Amino acid sequence: MTGARFRAVTALVPVLDGLCFAEGPRWHDGRLWFSDMHDLHVLAFDPATEETEVVVEVPGQPSGLGWRPDGTLLIVSMTDRRLLAVRDGTTEEVADLSDLAPFHCNDMVVDGRGNAYVGNFGFDLHDPDADQRTTNLVLVTPDGDARVVADDLFFPNGCVVTPDGGTLVVGESFSGRLTAFTIADDGSLHDRREWARVRGAVPDGICLDAEGAIWLASPISHQVLRVAEGGEVLDEVRTNDERQPFACMLGGPDRRTLYVCTAIDSEPVGARVARAGRIEAIDVAVPGAGLP
Repeated sequence: MTGARFRAVTALVPVLDGLCFAEGPRWHDGRLWFSDMHDLHVLAFDPATEETEVVVEVPGQPSGLGWRPDGTLLIVSMTDRRLLAVRDGTTEEVADLSDLAPFHCNDMVVDGRGNAYVGNFGFDLHDPDADQRTTNLVLVTPDGDARVVADDLFFPNGCVVTPDGGTLVVGESFSGRLTAFTIADDGSLHDRREWARVRGAVPDGICLDAEGAIWLASPISHQVLRVAEGGEVLDEVRTNDERQPFACMLGGPDRRTLYVCTAIDSEPVGARVARAGRIEAIDVAVPGAGLP
């Protein structure tokens, strides 16, 4: 880590609004792709033209996005717990994860070999009486085989893969930590370790930068934090007291624009009625790296 010192900034600027609930932001081919989860669509936003394209509808509620090395777009379909591929503007099933994921599937990262790592809630997040319990991370290989590769994760959420393809880091939202694994040649995960503890924060969507730090969106604390391995907070971006940040991505031509998905609430019905979801942005010093 070089040149690191804590810096608090508050200058998020809205770049897209009127969304239900934006999640899973990805920078790909000069555009910001994301899932409008509660509007059931995947979209792509071009900052140069300010045009937004509806890529595909996902009735099962889209979340995590990623691309195989051949350019195929993969999408997590949450409520029916499937991994989909987009071909010619329509979706087709890659893998049915309903026997492996105990509740809604969620975020995902696709590595340089085309392996998709998919998390899930583990329990009904919107049921106040639901028993909170740990769950797993599922690997879907390029040929569609699916298996559990990590267990005992407390709401596995955003994931990143380091530029060398050797390490996966996942945010455990309800444990307040980032957990790292070494990726084996067959896609299996080994050498589990705590990458960082982030007290008072709930790691949701995350992204990696070229200095090896991770930006994480923390809804309940209204923060997007840049964290070093070990847990030191290097930078902080705050949303206002009304809005919560749920995911973030480094993009733009030089990957120095931090895009943040914000909303007032994540509750599905209210989000569809209010359409108060936004994507906001701020320029940062260190560019993005790794995957997604």
